[in-house]
Parts: sequence; C-alpha cells; structure tokens
Amino acid sequence: TIDLMNNFTISFRHILANTFYPVLQRAIGVGSAFEGWSPREQDVVYQVLIPMTAPQGHSFHLELEPAGHRPMRKFRIRVQQECTCSSEQQSRNMLCFLHHPEEELRTNQDPSLLHTLCTGSYLNVEKTARWISQLVRAIWLSLPQSRNWYFVHLPSRRSCQFKVTNGRQTYRIEMLFGVQQGNSDVFVSSQPRPAYSPSITWLESFDVAEMKFFRYIARRAPRDSLHLKCLQFFTHPQLGSGFSTYTMKTIVMHLLWTTPVSQWGRRDFVRRLTHISKKLSDSVISTNLNHFIVGNQTLPEEIRLPTEVLMAEPCNLFHDLFTDPVAHSQAMSLYMEL
Repeated sequence: TIDLMNNFTISFRHILANTFYPVLQRAIGVGSAFEGWSPREQDVVYQVLIPMTAPQGHSFHLELEPAGHRPMRKFRIRVQQECTCSSEQQSRNMLCFLHHPEEELRTNQDPSLLHTLCTGSYLNVEKTARWISQLVRAIWLSLPQSRNWYFVHLPSRRSCQFKVTNGRQTYRIEMLFGVQQGNSDVFVSSQPRPAYSPSITWLESFDVAEMKFFRYIARRAPRDSLHLKCLQFFTHPQLGSGFSTYTMKTIVMHLLWTTPVSQWGRRDFVRRLTHISKKLSDSVISTNLNHFIVGNQTLPEEIRLPTEVLMAEPCNLFHDLFTDPVAHSQAMSLYMEL
C-alpha cells in the first residue's frame, strides 16, 4: 500500500504542478491496519491520510464551527486568495487573482480553487473527494502496479476508496485527506462519521497522533508483546459488538501508557485481558472514559499537539451515558454480555 501511495504521490506532483488545485502531500498510513491490530484480519481496510496544502495564490484558514465540541470538533476550511504580484510569481506567468481584471483571468488562466472545489469561500469535502477519485482513476494505468493488478473504484461520499486485486490477493484502500493544524499531528479530515455532516464540514482527526503512539510503544515493547493481540481480542466483531472499536482502542491506549510494556508479554496475556475488562467495567459504571489524546500532557514529545489540544480539559467519551440513564443501563447490559 505504501509503495502504491508513493507512486501516486509522484504522479500527483507532476500532474498538479502549477495548477490551482490543492497540493497533495505524501500519504501517511493511519488506522488499525497500520497500527498492527485490525479487528477483522480477513477484511482489512488500509487507510491513508493525504495532507493537503493550499495551491499558489491561495491560503487555507481553519475555522471552528460554533457547535463544535470535543472530541469530534467540526471545522470549516476557508480558502482565501493571496496577492501574487511578486516578481517570482510573475516569472511563472501567473496572473494575480486579486489585482488582474476578471476578463483577463478568465481568458488566460485556469479558474481559482474558489471556483472548482469550494462552496462559497469554503473547501467542499464531497467535491474534493470526487476530484481525488477522478485523479486516482486517471493516473492508475500509468503506474507500474497496473500491469499486474486490477483496479476497482468503490463509491464513497467523503473519501476515495478502491480495491486492487491480482486474483490471489485483494487490498482495500481508503484515501482520506485533510489539512494539518499548524505543525502538529492533528488534522481536520474528511474522515466519514456515522452522523451526517454537511459538505463543508471537516472533522478533527487524531489518527496520526494515535498511529505515532502505537509506533512509540512498538519500539519499546518486548518481542513477545501481545498488546496488539489483546486489542484485537476485544475489537473482534463477535466479542466487541456492544462497544465501539474506538472505545476499546482508547482503553488499551490508556493501559499501555500506565502499565509497563514489559508486562504485556505472553505470560501476562490473561492478566492483561482481565485488566482491560475491568477498565471497561469501571468506565461504564462511572460513566467516564477520557479521550487519550485531548488534554494528555504526559505524551512523548515526538507526538506533536496544538497548544489548545494539549491544554484542553479532559474529554469524556462516555458523556452520553452520564446524561442518559437508559443508555447507561444498556451499556451495563452490553458489558455483562461481553
């Protein structure tokens, strides 16, 4: 998957050079497949996040929506035209969107990003997804993988999804895209969510930060560590259907950070499973499970967080259980079944 994404990146850079579409950066592997614990090994989805930067003559500005609450705050990406009257830009025969007549721009230059992938002044998730999907399909036949693999595009409203197969193996890949918050590992992303989101709404994503956390643990864990097997055990659909995969992942991340990595070996397997089960029980009873990233000031320095995320108050993923007695009762029953 990474080899394929690297080839796509090279083609993106070639095709999009000197255009006014978003600049697509090198893909980052995120999610359970790249963290090493896919709950369904027979049906793995390889998720990659493609950072986007603004094209020449434009800039991106992240705006928090008024109704945005943690842990899934909602943003809009405002696109602003910038003056390009400098000699450097003029040498590229680029007209300034701000200071050249509209008629001259319309005749001699491609449309601004505001007129292709935006709704009003805001970057549209669905238009961007369609554009990237068209780009991927157009590029595929030029890639070396196309000689031995068959490409199938899969429908998706907020991402680019496809699978490649050679008759023996099949890989399903989902390309997400987003804009980085400063120089951090937190993005606003096209990540699909169960609840409907307007087409100009982008959701805060901690996928890269969480992937880097698992990589940090992997470098320090003993060779016989079964921490990923513990997570697989609790997220397998037959066992974890009552609680979300993200709930179990959050619990295991907390325990990985508070329990020495030397105590996740083969001889500790049953003890750690019991530990995870108790943490889930305590969280359901107390209706409190803090988000692992938001407000966690003890994380290693290599995981870069925006100041407002780092200094935020702890965010309770079980807030709905606290406010809804029926939901709390149902969660207790689900735990007993588990």
